[in-house]
Amino acid sequence: MKPHVVVVDYGVGNLLSVTKALETRGADVAVTSDPHAVLAAERLVIPGVGAFADGMAELEKRDLVRAIREYAASDRPLLGICLGMQLLFSESDEFGLHQGLDVLAGRVVAIPNLAGGGRWRKTPHIGWNELLLPPTRDTWERTLLAGLKEGAAATYFLHSFVAEPADPSVRLADCDHDGFIVSAAVQQGRICGCQFHPEKSGDVGLAIIDNFLSM
Repeated sequence: MKPHVVVVDYGVGNLLSVTKALETRGADVAVTSDPHAVLAAERLVIPGVGAFADGMAELEKRDLVRAIREYAASDRPLLGICLGMQLLFSESDEFGLHQGLDVLAGRVVAIPNLAGGGRWRKTPHIGWNELLLPPTRDTWERTLLAGLKEGAAATYFLHSFVAEPADPSVRLADCDHDGFIVSAAVQQGRICGCQFHPEKSGDVGLAIIDNFLSM
């Protein structure tokens, strides 16, 4: 039987590429903005591009905030991608302070423009970057990133803000953007997030999607 995945449509997601990647790996995909379908999902994906406040406003408009929170409390697989990952956190200071889904404790903050030695760091962070084990982990076994090798797994990023988990153990992978350590992936139980785009990250991204579908 194909794994069934509900992809949340809240008006700000790159739905086509996410859906195609999931289907390529054998998933049966339903794209919906229906909160009842979210609550009934076997697996849930929250994609997203754009600003944090806009994303939360669109979720609230569709009565999806409560549904996602209830789903997240049920110990079923959940994957947030890019903005979708950031929305899982408690709050963001992007263009003012805004409340998030608060599924994961922490704050979303801007990538600092100033790098070491008075240099300006390029933002947004665009392009391919290698995933690194954070100090709190020594393996990716039995996680969303199982089977990947540190320093040999590059993924595609496009963002100006990053999540800072309150609990360092939630950090699953980091990457180094010109001396600034980005929280590239997070996981708490079966709640996962990728700051990068697995659907645009070639074989590495497809391997990550496979891991999500096997949770």
